[in-house]
Amino acid sequence: MRLRDVARGWRWGGRPLVPASAEAHRPPTQPPGEWATEWARTPLAVSARAAIQAVGLKPLVWSEVSPQVRGHDNLIGLEGPVIFVANHSSHLDAPLILCSLPSSWRRKTLVTAAADYFFDAWWRATGTALAFGTVPLDRRGTTAASSSTPRELLDGGWNLVIFAEGTRSQDGQLGSFKSGTARLAMSAGVPIVPIGLRGAFTAMPRGRGWPVAGRQKVSVRFGAPIRLRPDENAKQLTDRMRVAVTQLCAEESSSWWESIKPAVEPAKEAAEPAHWRRVWASTTPVRHQSGMPADPWTRKD
Repeated sequence: MRLRDVARGWRWGGRPLVPASAEAHRPPTQPPGEWATEWARTPLAVSARAAIQAVGLKPLVWSEVSPQVRGHDNLIGLEGPVIFVANHSSHLDAPLILCSLPSSWRRKTLVTAAADYFFDAWWRATGTALAFGTVPLDRRGTTAASSSTPRELLDGGWNLVIFAEGTRSQDGQLGSFKSGTARLAMSAGVPIVPIGLRGAFTAMPRGRGWPVAGRQKVSVRFGAPIRLRPDENAKQLTDRMRVAVTQLCAEESSSWWESIKPAVEPAKEAAEPAHWRRVWASTTPVRHQSGMPADPWTRKD
């Protein structure tokens, strides 16, 4: 038997051999246990993570993709903690967000991650907690996956990156947002900073373990902070979050006015496009804007 065949059939990290398309029919499994990640938020770990991200992660990501970062001006004068909410279509999303943040924000920002995916093996859990400051969340809702809750982290002054869709998009298009993020922001009394990501699905779609060759263009755009309005409920805040992320993604591919038209002009009813059309739309090349000054802080990290 060849070594390649053994490697191909081995259950690396203990992950089950169940295709994503069959997850709905998979028998219930033991819920993930509690993962203690406090050690990753100690001063020593924070300093180590800052060095890893600045010296290792950012140069690596920037060498594999061609990024353009906009909207840093929306962070000027803003005091944390905040919740960063972005669309989610690739494993590149979290590194792109962290590497695009100014270093002063990056040091106090953690990424929420699915406990059943990133914390299914000790070595993967340790690596992601150290490099990304990941906080495990049980997206199946069976048990608390972390010894520290998101609310406790926000109360402690940490910023959180949350992908409100709950999982990566199958076709690169924005899915529905879960209301848990809005409820968390409401209970903690913190603003939400929307982020629009484009090009990550093309650069590293689901199923790939490394970005495609050719340094695909990607865009990271930070939006204006969203604050809770009087008498606003979780559904209304969730809808505003999704509209903001949608506009940021659309603004990158068109213009500011074109991006807000769906919000001010009701869209006509249309049939749901085929899957291949949604994928094709998601892989439209990103147009980097020229003739515009770079965001402040972009050149300092």
